[in-house]
Amino acid sequence: MWALRRASVPLRNRGFGVRASRATFPGLKLQHKDGVSDSPDVTCDKCLSFKRSFHEKHDSANLYLVRRSLSSQAGAKSNGEEYDLEDGFSELETTDGAKAVRDTNVGDNCEDELISEPDLSDNEDHAEPSKDELEISDTEADFSEKAPYRKRVTSALFKAIVAAPGLSVSAALDKWVEEGDEIDRGEISLTMLNLRKLQMYGRALQFSEWLEASKRIELIERDYSSHLDLIAKVHGPEKAAKYIEKIPKSFRGELIYRTLLANYVKANNVKKAEEVFNKMKDLEFPITTFSCNQLLLLYKRTDKKKLADVLLLMEKENVKPSLFTFRLLIDTKGQMNDISGMEELLEKLKVQGFEPDIRIKSIAAGHYVSAGLKEKAEAVLKDMERGNLSENRRVCGDLLRIYALLGQADQVERIWKFCESNPWTAECIAAIEAWGKLKKIKEAEAVFEKMLQKVKRPSSKHYTVLLKVYADHKMMTKGKDLIKRMADDGCNIGPQTWDALVKLYLDAGEIEKADSILHKASQKNQVKPFFRTFMAVMDHYSKRGDVHNSEKIFHRMRQAGYIARLRQFQALVQAYINAKAPAYGIRERMKADNIFPNRDLAGQLVQVDAFRKTAASDLLE
Repeated sequence: MWALRRASVPLRNRGFGVRASRATFPGLKLQHKDGVSDSPDVTCDKCLSFKRSFHEKHDSANLYLVRRSLSSQAGAKSNGEEYDLEDGFSELETTDGAKAVRDTNVGDNCEDELISEPDLSDNEDHAEPSKDELEISDTEADFSEKAPYRKRVTSALFKAIVAAPGLSVSAALDKWVEEGDEIDRGEISLTMLNLRKLQMYGRALQFSEWLEASKRIELIERDYSSHLDLIAKVHGPEKAAKYIEKIPKSFRGELIYRTLLANYVKANNVKKAEEVFNKMKDLEFPITTFSCNQLLLLYKRTDKKKLADVLLLMEKENVKPSLFTFRLLIDTKGQMNDISGMEELLEKLKVQGFEPDIRIKSIAAGHYVSAGLKEKAEAVLKDMERGNLSENRRVCGDLLRIYALLGQADQVERIWKFCESNPWTAECIAAIEAWGKLKKIKEAEAVFEKMLQKVKRPSSKHYTVLLKVYADHKMMTKGKDLIKRMADDGCNIGPQTWDALVKLYLDAGEIEKADSILHKASQKNQVKPFFRTFMAVMDHYSKRGDVHNSEKIFHRMRQAGYIARLRQFQALVQAYINAKAPAYGIRERMKADNIFPNRDLAGQLVQVDAFRKTAASDLLE
């Protein structure tokens, strides 16, 4: 662990406090786009209660979290068609290069990813946990591991729940039992897995509530944990936290609190996540790799200088890093353009007995592209392909995206020709994105049509990938036609589509229309728009110096359930700057939301301070 910390971030000279400086790992420079805080006092004050909780040594336990999605593993072990039923997001936020390696849903804000959740967390976007970070029930594990990417296995119970009207799942289940049909553990696990994969969280929650009320099975801690997770998905983590009081004390174990921790991390709620972590300490639960990874993921998005504190804790408690720990730190290095530090971590990973998986290689290749290191990126791609696509087909999606980033249309064409005769849906999506990146719209459209021929029941996800291509190239007419086609095909319009549609209108200069679409989307109770979608509209208003509408979007984000973040205040203050208007009480508002300005925002605040002293004001007094 000491070697791992040494391979990560030099806080020693950054003024982040004594404790943080002891956890330094040379090479990871913390000057990123949000700036760096120079005040050790502020840093220590903000982390004080969190740091004080680091006591008592425990052995690491097995990792746990309810299985939510397989999207982050698309193609990982495939010998056939992927599920491709859920909109996933990556557990890592990435720079432009690495971001395109995985699902492009992941933006610069992780809440997006966390709405439907693929990996631990991409986000933003953002964004569900993959197998490495999750523990699922034994039965669900059997289903997902034995045939992880073959056609979905369904059951009669699952079909009955899906066919039930709206809020009448319980009635359908009562009828199921009255007709003499059995409900056993295997049936329950398979049904729940399929409901989660289809993101039918509302129905899954109704199913879980019925199981608890009907007492058809003897519930165990994992069942309560799954129920809690579904409440968090449908109603938010605050209501999930209240549900814990209804769980029998004998079942309020580590799994329960670990699931709640993950959902607060998903929501980027630093305060609540730290409170849950401290609660777990108070209850003398063991400190696990999973819990530490959750904190690393949270601080990677919100406050990178705290990463060192978590690594120090892991060292003190003898918590071993996992492959996911390395993924987080390697991606953090790449985001900061610290390629030498990233490479050092790749070496440390091997020393720890791990082999870089496809996701780590893809992350590294993406960051090499972003850093302009073409030859190194190509070397990684060759290593991923290993000269035989037939035996390494799972890498095709990543290869398509990264070769597109490199601008190598010939390589994209080569990979796609290999896949074209019998493409997986994930490969079609990657090819559409790649051709779009290369500005080859006709090729992207051809792949799209081929994908629709293959997919029996296309969803909005399949249309949105092409819509994003149109939005990126400001093709308003084609975008509108595609939306109409989606509606004609009966596709549900969700956050992915809203995001692409808003971008389409913003790029066309129709900000009011984009705002109108966002407002209608935010009024839908099922799923809220992405954080990045709100910010895209807010940024446009901010650039125009439109304080009124910037404040309006800020307020709507709060109504949608997004906790105030530094990014929002930066855009809001910039609106005041561009309007040449003072921002009365802005510092107090930030303090109330527990937001501490970084260097950039501090400079912005000076410009909107209504009571600042200037040379002219001194003369006039």
